[in-house]
Amino acid sequence: MDVGAGTGIATTLLHQHGAHVLAVEPGDGMTTQFRRTHPHIPIVRGNGDALPLATASADFITYAQAWHWTNPARSLPEAMRVLRPGGALALWWNTSAPDIPWIAAQYARINAYIGGDPTTVRGSGRRARTEEIFAGAPHHPDCTVRELRWSRTVPIDVHLANIGSHSVFLVLGEEATHTFLAKERALLLDTFPSGTIEEIYDVVLIVVPRP
Repeated sequence: MDVGAGTGIATTLLHQHGAHVLAVEPGDGMTTQFRRTHPHIPIVRGNGDALPLATASADFITYAQAWHWTNPARSLPEAMRVLRPGGALALWWNTSAPDIPWIAAQYARINAYIGGDPTTVRGSGRRARTEEIFAGAPHHPDCTVRELRWSRTVPIDVHLANIGSHSVFLVLGEEATHTFLAKERALLLDTFPSGTIEEIYDVVLIVVPRP
């Protein structure tokens, strides 16, 4: 079960690797897009705090960049309820690699512009601690944490569009976001005159086994 499936990026990958996947998504727009692009994969409406599945009905539950939208006081017990014994809960986030100089400089500019560090939000930060991710849960579960690095080369405008889609910019509004991205585009073109950029990410993966 892939919770907070969105448009189905992670769900599709799980399906392609042979898993029998059920997507769970609370949003109207995301669900509509999912059904349009992945009609062969079942999807139901629901959220991580109240999963629409029977007890002990899933072997594997995933949250691809979605756990931080839940209340761990409810979502962790719900995941353990729905998992079969021997199953596992997996949470992961793509986080920009902070040791890459141009990425660190960009984060500094973002922090200065929005007046704070967006990565302090529970669970969505670059190096989120499990104590923050499971804050409020009935107990801190035994878990394994791994970080995996990967990269992709994209046009600068694709990179900027990705930044602009983050919640910290959505709440700033269109005008403020446009102002920042226009300045950022000029700075990036000075560093990457070809107009393409290598984005480098660390995936933070947390796996919680169900006894």
